[in-house]
Order: sequence, then structure tokens, then C-alpha cells
Amino acid sequence: MMVDLETALPYPFAFDPAKTALVVIDMQRDFIEAGGFGETLGNNVSRLQVIVPTVADLIALCRTKGIDVIHTRECHLPDLSDLPAAKRDRGVPSLRIGDAGPMGRVLVAGEEGANIIPQLAPTAQERVIDKPGKGAFYATRLGDHLAGKGITSLIIAGVTTEVCVQTTMREANDRGFECLLIEDATESYFPAFKAATLEMIRAQGAIVGWTALFSQLKDAWHD
Repeated sequence: MMVDLETALPYPFAFDPAKTALVVIDMQRDFIEAGGFGETLGNNVSRLQVIVPTVADLIALCRTKGIDVIHTRECHLPDLSDLPAAKRDRGVPSLRIGDAGPMGRVLVAGEEGANIIPQLAPTAQERVIDKPGKGAFYATRLGDHLAGKGITSLIIAGVTTEVCVQTTMREANDRGFECLLIEDATESYFPAFKAATLEMIRAQGAIVGWTALFSQLKDAWHD
């Protein structure tokens, strides 16, 4: 049975739960907790912490409805062979990717900082996609996984709105997926960047995708 989200922007969004997956992007300790990579870049990580309860509720709802839940982590191989110098050397952070930090080597697979925060921990049955770039499709098997499941629609949450979230949505859009971003389950270190990204996503007739609040999705799913 289709779910019709009449309150989505810029116009109603409909999806078949049997062909829908939730993608939770980069809710990692290095981005969200004090002492992580996000803070070393000079950001206020408390802005990202605000959405954790809503993301948890969204994951719980999708689990209850039998939706495939996928988690992504931006991280690199221990030898950094998948880390371009242009990415590592950009900016003036107090710690760079691969450096030793309070939670282990920054954004390196297997280190504590690269792990998803405990409040949103994946179950043993849920797929975790490690990605070396901003988008979840680049250099990963996400596309193959979704194709194997017959997925055509994606519900999106996570951080940050203007970087990894938007990049993933644009990648998904180019691959033919219909995407719904949950506005209060995504966040940026910069309020203006989030607001601008939401406008860009739904501009020109949902050129990238749709947006809605979690409460609106929950209400529509219960009708």
C-alpha cells in the first residue's frame, strides 16, 4: 500500500514502503561528539546533537514498518590509500584525517571516532556502508545493495545537510531514486547552509527531491 505524504514540499510525495529504504548518513562520533573531527574544524557540534532524538525516532519507525535501514560512515582505510591529498591537506584543522585524536585516528575505519554514535547504533541485520567521499554511492556497493532489494525510493537523514546529505541525494537522483529528506533529522554546523540546501533540493519541482518534517511522515504513515 502506498503512503501519501500530502504535506511534503514542494508537493505531495508518495512511496511504496516495500520499495523504500532509510539512509542515515554519517551520524558518527567524529562529527557529532566533542573532541571529534568536526570540532577540530572549529564547528559547534552541539548543533548536530540536537537532531539525535529525531533520527532515533525515525529509525525506530522504519524498523517497525519493516523498512530497510542503511547507515553510512565517512572514513578511510588505515593506510589512507583512498584519501586524496587534496582532501587531507585542505583547510587548517587542528587535526587532519588520519592523525591521532581523542577517539583514535581521525576518520579512519575501525577507530572509535569513525563509529556511529551509540544512540543510533545499527542492528546486526542493518547494512553499514563505509564511504571515502561525500556521496554514499561513490566507491561503495550501495547502488548494488539497493538494486538487489528492488528499492526505488529513499528516506534520507543525517549530517551534514549541505555536504554529505545533499551529495548523496544528488547521486541518488541521477540514478533514478525518489528521495525524501526529513528536515528535522538533518543538520548543519551552519544554519544558513541548511536552509539554503533545503531550498535547493525542492526547487524547480523537486529537482533533487522532497522534504518534510518527521511528524508529518509519521502521521501520514499512520493514516
